[in-house]
Amino acid sequence: MLTQNCVTSGINIYQPTVNKPWNALRVGHLYRRMGFGATYSQLQAALPLVPANLVDQIVDAALATPLSTTPIWHNWTTEPLFGFTSEETINEERNEQRWEWRRQWLGDMLTNGFRDKLVLFWSNHFVTQLPVYDCSSYMYAYHRILQTNCLGNFKDFIYDIGIDGAMLRFLDGSSNTKNAPNENYARELYELFALGESNGYTEDDIKETARALTGWRAQGCGTPYFDPGRFDFTDKTIFGQTGMWTYDDVIDLLFEQRADQIADYICRTIYAHFVYPTVDETIVAELATTFKNNNFELAPVFRQLFKSDHFFDDVFVGSCIKSPVEAFYQLMYTTDMVYTDDLLDDVYVYTARLGQELFNPPDVSGWPGHRSWITEVTLTNRWDFIRTYVLEQFDDTSKANLVDLAKNLSGNSNDPVVITQKMLDFILAKPLDDANNYTIATRVLKGDIPAYYYDVGAWNLDWAEAADQLLNLLKYTIKLPEFQLC
Repeated sequence: MLTQNCVTSGINIYQPTVNKPWNALRVGHLYRRMGFGATYSQLQAALPLVPANLVDQIVDAALATPLSTTPIWHNWTTEPLFGFTSEETINEERNEQRWEWRRQWLGDMLTNGFRDKLVLFWSNHFVTQLPVYDCSSYMYAYHRILQTNCLGNFKDFIYDIGIDGAMLRFLDGSSNTKNAPNENYARELYELFALGESNGYTEDDIKETARALTGWRAQGCGTPYFDPGRFDFTDKTIFGQTGMWTYDDVIDLLFEQRADQIADYICRTIYAHFVYPTVDETIVAELATTFKNNNFELAPVFRQLFKSDHFFDDVFVGSCIKSPVEAFYQLMYTTDMVYTDDLLDDVYVYTARLGQELFNPPDVSGWPGHRSWITEVTLTNRWDFIRTYVLEQFDDTSKANLVDLAKNLSGNSNDPVVITQKMLDFILAKPLDDANNYTIATRVLKGDIPAYYYDVGAWNLDWAEAADQLLNLLKYTIKLPEFQLC
């Protein structure tokens, strides 16, 4: 990992050159960071485009993507469900609701790309834990807030998330009263959600903010509401400003008095996730200026970042470690694998076992990411889980799609060397450093087909064995160090 970000390219819009061409490598880089990779057809459609125009298309598509369909249980409470009174029945229904919505989100990520990649990102910023708030309707409402605001106005985002049922329960806002102020949400609002640790606030600001946030409640999966009887109507002093501040006032004061800190912290967080963990201070400052100049709208920041010459620098291609979700999904998406509800359930279970459980990050600071995703245990489990729960579930249609991909990439070549290189270069973030690995991979593709058939050019991708040979190549590929890079 770089300890210092030495890239010299700037925030100016990327213009392809001979030394820095717009090619499959950079198209793939853009789609991996703005989604879960590119299909062959997406890659081909992108190559003739102006890169900045493609970024606009991706952002515009995300902005236009409809919210997930509201489930029938969206307003479910702890009251008996559908006329049943049995606690066992209610628990069964609750469990099914949660599986349904995890499955919905997983399907959305494969279908919607950037919009739901952002939802995943923001779920690791505005963290809640389902086992803590333990309410299906809050789970849905929280997810809807992430979808609604992921490219919208950050001030609105901060406002909505603070009085969300899941957040009120998770960070004890629901038990924050004038007689017993609870500082949990006030602390995380500043430390993790808006400003960053020890950046522009004091302990007194936290204490006074907690008093201003009193009165909001979320009970029994019911709609969150404000109870004036629990609110502290006395004056509070926040960021040096004194008044009978309410929840709305806190949000206004935060963005009026600490705009610079918010802009820097959020742009720093975005850069570290979507570009590289060691941030470039100059680029962050440029993004922060854009953020403030656009009244804290997020879309202009993402457009500027992904259009930049800086983002497309060679050093950032394949520079980050895939999260478990990315490890599964980039393979599934780019190979056009047909998936089922059962497979999505498997993905949830095994990404959770690899440390990335949707709707349940490990603590309020979220998943650490990057190098923390890889340990001796999790790496071998990645290999096993992807092989067992993805590659061995390729049905006939998925296998046919894999063969078509190999044909398209190789120009329907019958040369296993060409096919192997084209497949690996398409699936991986960047070409292999060790050419010997291409040789080994070619042997894997050839399998136990007698050498004679390759020597005389008799073998081709229409052979009955070809699909399984390509699957064996994928099983080899997922164990390469380069496969773990995004």
